[in-house]
Formats: sequence, structure tokens, C-alpha cells
Amino acid sequence: MNKTFNTYQTGNRSVSRWLSVVVGLLFAGAFFSRCASIGTLDGGPYDTLAPVITHISPMDYTTNFKGNKITFMFDEYIQLKNQQKEVYTSPAMKKKPLLTIRGKSIIIELRDDSLKPNTTYSIEFGSALADNNEGNPLHGMRYVFSTGDKIDSLYMSGYTEDSQMADSLGKTFIYFFEADSIEAPDKYDSTMFKYQPSKIARANTNGIFLAQNLKPVDYRVYAFFDSNDNHTYEPSLDKIGFLDSVYNPTRMPGFTIWYDSVRRYVSADPQLYFRMFMDVSFSNQKLNEQKRPDQHKVELQFNAAHPQIRSIVFDSIPEEDIIIEPMTKGRDTLALWLKRPSESLPDTLRGKITYMRHDSLRRLQEVTEDLMVSWRLVETKEQEKERERLEKEKRKAEEEGREWKEPARRSKFRMVNFKENVEVNPDENFAMEFTSPLTKFDTTAFVLRSWSEKGDTLRERMEFIPDTLSIRKWRMKTAWDPTRKYKLFIPTDAMADITGEGNDSLQVNLTVSDKDKYATMMLNVVPRVEGALYILQILSDNGSTVRELRNLGPGIHKVEYIPAGDMRMRIIEDLNANGVWDSGNLVERRQGERSEMYKNDKEEEIFTTKTGWEFEITLDMNRLFAPVTMEQLIERLNKREQARLLKAEEERREREAKEKKENGGHSHGSGMMGGSGGLGGMMGGAGGMMGGAGGLMGGRR
Repeated sequence: MNKTFNTYQTGNRSVSRWLSVVVGLLFAGAFFSRCASIGTLDGGPYDTLAPVITHISPMDYTTNFKGNKITFMFDEYIQLKNQQKEVYTSPAMKKKPLLTIRGKSIIIELRDDSLKPNTTYSIEFGSALADNNEGNPLHGMRYVFSTGDKIDSLYMSGYTEDSQMADSLGKTFIYFFEADSIEAPDKYDSTMFKYQPSKIARANTNGIFLAQNLKPVDYRVYAFFDSNDNHTYEPSLDKIGFLDSVYNPTRMPGFTIWYDSVRRYVSADPQLYFRMFMDVSFSNQKLNEQKRPDQHKVELQFNAAHPQIRSIVFDSIPEEDIIIEPMTKGRDTLALWLKRPSESLPDTLRGKITYMRHDSLRRLQEVTEDLMVSWRLVETKEQEKERERLEKEKRKAEEEGREWKEPARRSKFRMVNFKENVEVNPDENFAMEFTSPLTKFDTTAFVLRSWSEKGDTLRERMEFIPDTLSIRKWRMKTAWDPTRKYKLFIPTDAMADITGEGNDSLQVNLTVSDKDKYATMMLNVVPRVEGALYILQILSDNGSTVRELRNLGPGIHKVEYIPAGDMRMRIIEDLNANGVWDSGNLVERRQGERSEMYKNDKEEEIFTTKTGWEFEITLDMNRLFAPVTMEQLIERLNKREQARLLKAEEERREREAKEKKENGGHSHGSGMMGGSGGLGGMMGGAGGMMGGAGGLMGGRR
């Protein structure tokens, strides 16, 4: 039996009670399902059930609320977890309710003596309540009351997504502002800074939210990801999303609500769609942090990108001996490399920085601040033993009247992750990264030789290409031939770092990746508009970036050396052709650049590559970047959910097989409750009593 919940048809108090009753039945069902099952003699099956509410006073959905205390009674002892993070009210109260545990009860004291009249309030508990023994959380618990004679009863649903990653962004707050109570944000949007929302919802871990107790009015809707759990939007720290239009729940299409028996919360098909981005336009510029992680390195972290620095001065260090390396795209973190001998650097460095900082009125003013950073050598056990050994040898030589000379030590010059044998991808060349910037890089002294199976030896030409982002990275390019082997020889002191330390002689054996061990992809790019460029990221099954191609224009592009396996592709519409994804701007009401996952004609995201394969993919950007309909979004989320459930089922089977092996062939198993589904089995699964695809609450359309 499928039941679709239509807000424009069923937005009334009885439906609100219906939803509460159904959710209550889910937890009550968990209570009545605590039946016996066969297990071992180690104490019985592990308790996976959340506590069950047995009584509420005053009753849920009370109208003309006058009191200040609410009591919940449970069937077992409970505990509070992450109260500051999980508990919130809608709309927000000036003072958060005070929650106190008394035995199997929880007392909620309302400390806000200025509740608004004729207003529907809800107290949302998230996952804050759990049983005392096993810590099983009671997801989705909420209490609703009204200071007037009626309860607002309409609903809207939605989905929040990371705009850059094109994937779900869960645990976001959604703010609903009544449109007729705020100014229209035509050119300058200050809504999130000037007004308090009339309703608040929060997305689940899958990015889907169900906003309840709404009025039949027009709303402007915003969402933000609360990165530090203070329930307050902070620009440059929290991702933000906004919708361009107003939305009224009475004019929205119907949607399906169902119970997610694996995650154990109520979910819904989305009606609203947010693309979240980081907006730094309101960031106050200031120097946040100064530290010295290395003797020759100072790091300065600023609150906003692109700091305007007038000067940086350290005592006893000439300005020309300070090398500045941006560590991030927007230069909000800088590395200051000190080009001085180690013995000349004090443990504590003092200096001053002059830069443009925002004052309390957000005006940039030139300020000078003190710098003071310290560093001291912390020896490893091996270094300590070696030092003590040399000191002992020196003392013995002095006692015997012999001259003692310190043995030649290995150079401290280092390359990052240096290996003597490297396989080179010709598309990426041979990467070289150094622990600090170089003060000497004599590539004319480098020698690269190659030879084939016939035994002939050639001296190869090389080209060294500096990295565009880091002054410590280079790539060596040559005419790579998979049939030949290479050896790179770097003589002693061909390079030197900022300490003046030269390199020991280095040799690297290089082989070229065999194309037959990889896949080759022919990309046919069909742009939306003439001159448009795109960024393409090929992702492995675990989400890591395998390859990235920038400045992709129209036509055929050959992409070689793609590893075999399940892959996905993320495409970014690079509107300003700068080679990177650009965020949006809330104040100027500008959305971030769109990022979409590639989908074939069957709307499948995952494609499989095999060694030696060459395959073609057409990227029709008109189709990939077409406006997203709710039907398409629901279908996309359905397929992601199916893939997630299949993976979860595989992990469950592997876990049970491992437990069975460890227990000598016996397993606790899933019992009646359905394994990792928690409330699955009797209450969930594909055709369970109250969930899944054919449950009482419907499942997906």
C-alpha cells in the first residue's frame, strides 16, 4: 500500500497528527517487537532498539499553551548526547530549553518568557536522546505546541547538495522567512543577517529535509551547513544556499513520505532543491593564526582570501631572505620560508606584519600587529641514540688523547616521498616535490639516459616545468617511450634548499606506464554555448580524483591512462574560464558555478573501465546542465539510495560471515529485527510492515 502525502490536499491538523501517530507507531512497534530469539549464553542478543515514549505531559500538539514545563516518560533509563548540537526550536527561542533527566523521564523547562502569541512552536531533539545502556538514539523526536488556538500544519520537503561536489550535504539547517515580513532582496540580500526565521527545519544525513508546521503563506527559503554546531550562520565558515523564488506550501505538488528503516528516520521526496556553496563576501579580514611548524617555516592564516599585506618584518632576518608561498588558492594561508642557515635562527622569532584588516564597521584599515612564533627541536629516539653514541666516542677519544673527527653525515636535503623506482604516466610526467623552496636548481647537471631491450643507450633531453600553484613542485618532461627504461642521475650539490644544504647524489629508475594496463576514453564535448569551457574530474569508486582535465572545449579529447574499475565523472561548468570551480555570493544573489555528475541515457552515473579498453563518451552539456526537475532529482536520489543499500547489504553479509567464522560457525544473526536495518526485518525491508518500497508510508514513487 503506497500513500502519497499531498500538502495542498491534506494540510490540516488531522494530517499532522496522522504523521505523528505513524512515527509513534514505528517506535511503539519497536517496543512490541522485543521478542525472544536464539542466541549464545553470553547475555543474549545485543539491544539495538531506541527508547520508547510511554507518556507526554502536556500532550503533544497542545494549543493555548501556558506552562513552562514538559515531561516525557520512557520505558527505560535514558541519556542525553550532543545536546548543544542536536536540540533546537522552531522558531528559535531567546533561551534554549533546559533538559533535565530524572530516572526514566526527561523534564523540559522553557526559559523563554517572551514566547510569541498565536505561534506554533516545535522542539526538535534530533538524535540527542538515547537509551542509557547501549546508547541507541531515538531519531526524529519532536514536540509541538501552540500559544494560540490552532496548530500550523503544512509541510514542505527538500534536498541540500554540495554545489561543487554534486553530492548530498546532510545536517543542514533550513530557514523559512515569511515573504511579507521582510524586504525583497532584489539586488542586495541581507536576510540572513537582519531577520529571524519563522520556521526552522534540519536535513537528515542524506540531505533530505521535511519542514513541518508551516503556514499557508509565501516563504523565502535559505539553507546553511552549520560547520561548528552553534546554530548560527557564519560566512566563510558555513556553506549557504538560497532559492530565487518564493514558495507557498499550498501551491506545491504532492510528495511521498516514507520511513527509512536503515537510517531510522522519516524521509521524503524533495520539492525544493538547494545547491550549497561557501560565500566569503562577508568575511571579516584579520590574521587568525600564526605558527612555526618547522625551524625555517612560519605559517600565517587569515580569515578571508586575498589578504592585502603591506610588509612582513622579522628581527635579524633581511626581507630578501623571506620567501612567500601561498598554500591555498585564495592565499588565505601563507608559508614564509626563512632562507637562513639553521644555526642563525633563534628559537623564538619576533616581528611585525602590516596589512589591511576590517574594523567593526567592515571597513578595511591598515594595521600593524606583532608576530611571535617559537620552535624547538624534538629529537626522535633514533636521533637521540645517535647523538649519545657520537658524544661517547668523542669523550673516549679525548680521554685517550686522540684527535676525534665527526663522521661525514648524510645531507638533510630531502625530496618529498622520494622513491628509487617510479612508474611514470606520460600524461602527468615525473613529479618532483621538495620539502622547502630551492635556492639552487642546476638542471644542466641532471642526466637522463634510456635503453631498450636491444641494449642501446641514449641520453635524453629534458624539460622542467614549474607547478602553477607551488614553488616547491616541478615536473620533468621528456619524449616518453613505453618500450624503453630510464635512469635519472642528479649529481651531488646540483640542488640546494633554503638552509644552504645541498643534495647527496640521487638516482631514480623510471619505467613508463603500459597503456595496455589502462583504459582510454574518447570524449566528445558538446558545449551549451559557444566558447564555453569545462573542468572534468574522473573519480574512482571511493570518490578520489583519478584524473582532472581543465579548459575542455568543444570537440574530441583523448584521455589515456585511466585505471580499470568503477568510475564516475564530475563536470564543472567553468563560466569564467579560470580553470577552477567558483563559489557563489549570497549578498549579490549569485549562485555558484554548476557541477554535475555525468549520467548516460539511462541516467546511470557509474561506468566501468577495463584494461586495454578504448571507449567513447559524449558529453552533451545541454542535457547534463539542463534545469533539474524534481522528477529527475527524485530519480537520481533513488538510484544513489539503491546503490548505497546494496553496498550496505554487502558489508552486512561480510560482517556476519566474519562473526560466524570468529564464533566457530555460530552467528548472532539478525534476529527478527533485520540485521543492519535496525527497524528492518519485521518493520522494514522491501515489503516490511511499515517501511521500504511497499510499506505503510509508501516508499518512493
